[in-house]
Amino acid sequence: MTVSLPATRNTAIAGTPQVVLAMQDSELRDALFSSALRQRLLAVANCDFDLVIRDFGAVPDHILEATDVVLTGWFSPRIDETILRRMPRLRLIAHAGGTVKDHVDPVCWTKDITVTTAAIANAMPVAEYALAQILLAGKSVLAATQLYRERQGKIDREAEFPDAGNYKKVIGIVGASTIGRLVIDRLKPFDLEVLLYDPTVDAVQARDLGVRKVSMDELMGLSDVVSLHAPVLPETLGMVGRNELAAMRAGTTLINTARGDLVDHEALREELQSKRINAILDVTSPEPLEPGDPLFTLPNVQLTPHIAGSMGNELHRMTEYAVSEIENFAAGRSPKHPVRSQDLERSA
Repeated sequence: MTVSLPATRNTAIAGTPQVVLAMQDSELRDALFSSALRQRLLAVANCDFDLVIRDFGAVPDHILEATDVVLTGWFSPRIDETILRRMPRLRLIAHAGGTVKDHVDPVCWTKDITVTTAAIANAMPVAEYALAQILLAGKSVLAATQLYRERQGKIDREAEFPDAGNYKKVIGIVGASTIGRLVIDRLKPFDLEVLLYDPTVDAVQARDLGVRKVSMDELMGLSDVVSLHAPVLPETLGMVGRNELAAMRAGTTLINTARGDLVDHEALREELQSKRINAILDVTSPEPLEPGDPLFTLPNVQLTPHIAGSMGNELHRMTEYAVSEIENFAAGRSPKHPVRSQDLERSA
């Protein structure tokens, strides 16, 4: 729980919020907080950066009793009724990450506690990554790379890839989630037709987004590239199965930066081993795949180890969002990115 390292600290200032950090470990704390972000937090709150809570049960009562704000990160211990009884002053949970469902118990929304998330900050790099992969898929980069590696000589690109390019291609977006909408927005400058499958969005809303609402079968059959952005819910588990994959035309690329459980991987392996379609997979089921899985070596598959989301210096953006919410709290302003209890059913 307590780590030894040089840390920026301040003398507690009466009347300012007392913040504690709850997350995986001190390494994540150091990755989340730049020196500037530490100073920014300490300008409006008291926070002992040496204390990184991984188990609330190991924290002395006097610390929790004085806590006004918990700044959480990935793998934060759960904040439930038992913990809330030990934190009578808690008024804000600011998450420097995406989903709060894993560590914020629904009981928190029945108390006078505000819950905020940096989900939009975490969504930005995923949308950027998806956009890049959509455009690269349109240019047949995966196939061209493999062919060039095999031949190691001149490639007649027009003969080998007559349909390559991003002019008037059809892009299918599955899920008008936060990330899905960001991807749709980032596709607007290009000469592409964008289709959307999302049963929670009607035709008028789809038109307002600048896309055409279609059924899942239509999307899979009409798209040149399919990009998944749906949350994992009971009704979305395995939503891309044998029938959906079979509906994809030869040469179509499936991109998954959402969750592996959206796809039936047994059916996906069969389709990919036939070389009929391509896949760009940043997530899989299971994750990671078992050693020796054929997806690692198929030439029409690009596998990455879940890198689309925030990593490296992108983590600072999430922390900045969380610190901004604490600044709002300290100044008596409304939160900018609150999580409402009614949002939980449809969120990731």
